[in-house]
Amino acid sequence: MNDRTIVFIGLVIIFISLKGNIFDNGSPKAGNFNIEKDLLLVQFDCKTDVDDLHTVAAFATLVSNERFSKINYHAVAGTYGTQGGLYVPPNDLFQLAFGDNWTDAHNNMKGAVEKVKSLVIKTLIQDGDLWIADAGQSDFSAEIVNAVQKDLTKIETSKRIHVVQHAEWNEEVTTPEKLDFVKGNTDYKKIPDGNAVGNGTPGFRSAEFTQLENVITNPELTEIWQLAIDLANKYNGKEDRYNNEAVLAGGLDFSDLSEVCWILGLQDIKDVEHFFNLFSK
Repeated sequence: MNDRTIVFIGLVIIFISLKGNIFDNGSPKAGNFNIEKDLLLVQFDCKTDVDDLHTVAAFATLVSNERFSKINYHAVAGTYGTQGGLYVPPNDLFQLAFGDNWTDAHNNMKGAVEKVKSLVIKTLIQDGDLWIADAGQSDFSAEIVNAVQKDLTKIETSKRIHVVQHAEWNEEVTTPEKLDFVKGNTDYKKIPDGNAVGNGTPGFRSAEFTQLENVITNPELTEIWQLAIDLANKYNGKEDRYNNEAVLAGGLDFSDLSEVCWILGLQDIKDVEHFFNLFSK
């Protein structure tokens, strides 16, 4: 075997390894997430930026992929902290994207905590871990962890509950004592911001990407994306809500999906275009 052959074989092995990180259908693992056991909570503040709406559609696109279609997940709306400003009503979109697999913490915080707690406890007692994509603030996460600790006193939440946050601003508008509680009682991970490209996580904010109709052909996903875009355009910058410039320009912002990507081992996705190259249908 000559040196050229050895190099070629090495390159093939590297390629297969890299490809397997995203599409290895033979493994129950996606990153550190165990598809057979774990629960993914995708939490959205929906206040006051409309990027959560685009993120809902992007997450629905991701889990429509065969590799991730069996992920046990639950979405929560209204997981905001201390920030002011008006709420962005997402209920129609959540219902379309997730069916009954979501919870409305905005209209019923106490009921939402009880409902989500039951899902989390079921996962933990069956030897699964909880992964929280905090696409917003950690106030709701604190409520969940506190409720779980009261019911499952022997569970080490610092080892079994993983919280991923991408935005410093989200940390700044989390109730301070609740952020401290989450950091001290979970496996808390702050990752680079999903608004930027090239910082170690995907950059999913682009004013220039306007060719969505060319990459999404699945009728169900088309409907979800269209509603997400319509709602985002309706509420973006209105009544003193945050004015998202990427959305205003006709582009996309699903920067909060960077947390989900980190959890599922998809950190190598570069940007919006790369995401759709992998997951469009």
